[in-house]
Amino acid sequence: MRKAIVIFLAIMLLASNLTCLADGQVYARIKDIAKVQGVRSNQLVGYGLVVGLAGTGDSNKITYTIDSIVNMLRSFGITIAAAQLQPKNIAAVMITAQLPPFVKPGDTIDVTVSSAGDAKSLQGGILIQSPLKAANGAVYAVAQGPVSVGGFAAGTAGASQQKNSVTAGIISNGAIVEQEVPTKMEDNGNIALSLSQPDFTTANRITETINQQYGPIAGAQDAGTVVIKVPAEYADNLVGFISGIEELTVAPDNIARVVVNERTGTVVMGDNVTIDSVAVTQGGLTIKIASDTNVSQPQTQTGGSTVVTKNTTVDVKEQHNNLILLPASSSVRDVVSALNAVGATPRDVISILQAIKSAGALHADLQLI
Repeated sequence: MRKAIVIFLAIMLLASNLTCLADGQVYARIKDIAKVQGVRSNQLVGYGLVVGLAGTGDSNKITYTIDSIVNMLRSFGITIAAAQLQPKNIAAVMITAQLPPFVKPGDTIDVTVSSAGDAKSLQGGILIQSPLKAANGAVYAVAQGPVSVGGFAAGTAGASQQKNSVTAGIISNGAIVEQEVPTKMEDNGNIALSLSQPDFTTANRITETINQQYGPIAGAQDAGTVVIKVPAEYADNLVGFISGIEELTVAPDNIARVVVNERTGTVVMGDNVTIDSVAVTQGGLTIKIASDTNVSQPQTQTGGSTVVTKNTTVDVKEQHNNLILLPASSSVRDVVSALNAVGATPRDVISILQAIKSAGALHADLQLI
């Protein structure tokens, strides 16, 4: 039986593109693979009440909603007994937000509002002024405004329809920043870069690139940190110096990795994944990968260098005596291509990759998600 597995064809195309890029060295800006330490967002959280709901708010079983209403009204000089309240038009909510770096008092940020009780919907509701606090307990923003849920819920006579979640929504520019979070980029004349994906090779390449541009001012502290001494001429122009650093390009390096999603049968791999000589049998399917090493030694007078090449042949046999020959290579791509050609399912491919890894022939980190 022969059939094309579309997802693996897509992966094969991606892997092919990666190969072409790898041959020409993929370069990325430093700003895309690292960030300056001290420049980060901060999480804010708050509690509040959403009013104006059309009977879709919390029931009277949610006592903290009733207590919140009583306390709010008391702050306005209104005293009311909790037993008199029917909070069906009001909902207790939790409010979350990200406070970006360098925002100033008076700037606005987006907030997310989520039901904390048993409200059926926040559609059409308005959040009453609520303070947002950071982990240190200080108030950094105040949120208020109409909630947009991005969906709907409707029903009558026992029939109902719903699209997306209606118990959570956002308020665009719904919070006003009240105070700035101090940002410290420089420490004793040094700045530090944190790599998004720690890697010794990438950290070393970043160091070499910066030193080539500015002189010996950078050093890799570890796989995830590069420390840079700010030159004297940039002491009063730190922003300009960091901008110049971020625009430099390097060739990032990563470990070989194969990511497998067993639930969906998806396999994603990098082009630097390799496999040793190995034979695999899966049901009526037989795959054999053989490799040999050739050494090309130039004559002494030519001044050339010794070149070592690896030749690989891949044979695939099915119970119907189908035979497929692939170009010389030794990668997971060859195995996936061979399996796809004889009609293997994604589940078969995942099982085979796991077995090759267990045999010690797969030189990559096999990650299951």
